[in-house]
Amino acid sequence: MIDEKCYDYKVTAAGRVNVIGEHVDYCGGKVFPAALSLCNTVYVRPNGTDKINLSWTTLPDRVSLDINELGSYKGLKYGNYQAGSALMWKNAGHKLVGCDMLQICKVPFGSGLSSSAAIEVSTISALATVAGEKFNPIEVALLAQRAERDFVGVNCGIMDQYASACGKRGHAILLDCKTLEREYVPFALGDYELVIINCNKPHSLVQSKYNERRAETEYALNALQKELDIGCLADLSVEDFYDYSRLLSGKVLDRARHVVEECERVSEAVKAMKKGDMLGLGRLLTASHKSLKDLYEVTGEELDTLASLAWKHPACVGSRMTGGGFGGCTISLVEKDGVVDFEKYVTEKYTEKIGYAPTANKSEIGDGITVTKIEK
Repeated sequence: MIDEKCYDYKVTAAGRVNVIGEHVDYCGGKVFPAALSLCNTVYVRPNGTDKINLSWTTLPDRVSLDINELGSYKGLKYGNYQAGSALMWKNAGHKLVGCDMLQICKVPFGSGLSSSAAIEVSTISALATVAGEKFNPIEVALLAQRAERDFVGVNCGIMDQYASACGKRGHAILLDCKTLEREYVPFALGDYELVIINCNKPHSLVQSKYNERRAETEYALNALQKELDIGCLADLSVEDFYDYSRLLSGKVLDRARHVVEECERVSEAVKAMKKGDMLGLGRLLTASHKSLKDLYEVTGEELDTLASLAWKHPACVGSRMTGGGFGGCTISLVEKDGVVDFEKYVTEKYTEKIGYAPTANKSEIGDGITVTKIEK
């Protein structure tokens, strides 16, 4: 049991599920994520020193970070995300004070549900709160992204941190990653439910081909810019892309095609959700997965198995991987009355083929950052 009264504040930031719009955020595209009730929680109190003392409920480790030497902690097994987040907050000109932090992460690690973003966003928000600073969730998201990119080494887009910081209960976010303009869309699925299943394959985006994919899209953009006045791949319509696709070839052509067509699918998916067209939304989820498998090559046997099993179940109208890929979760749009049987079927068949079981994650669509002052 946690003795909350030992701390001054409880700060949370959400994990996220991306309904659709995968691997387009760093290409300037629009994405459609939603914050989850699965979150990272930070209990924090000032300690009057120049140290940030970290502890976890799930680890025996204790880590102490010197606030004057934050750049030296990149090699930490535990605490590097917190160190990077603190450094980016400090470098942005904000006050940093010594404090004790107890961290509790309910977002499954390696699940594609953005545990790293939840940790970064909640850490920065807690540091600001304990120092008596007000914070802007968008600035927090941008600095958290910088921590992931410049400190941890994943060349990510803004979607994960933005959804973690700015999520709204019961809503998905149509986010333009180029301008940061957003629209909150009611997360209304009618007689359907979004089922999240973790393939349980260990993965790490730092060690995977995530950064390679980003480099490939940048190569494609540079090639297209020789004849087109565009700032990012998302500026291209599907029609214009095919008119100029002769400038690309091989895998680079495939990567760019996925980005352009996925951006179109995001637009159509938002329309489908607003109209309550779940069959249409389901078809778009499935098309997204097939593109991520065949054109972007970020799925793998485990995610492909989960998706293909989902497609075979009569209660499911669409399924795809969510997150960076190479492991993690699928999301499936399933009739509410069929969810129990769906989960049982997918679990049994997946275990037979892969050799270990997946995990269904229960979560509601929640808020982004929350801050609670603890009454003594």
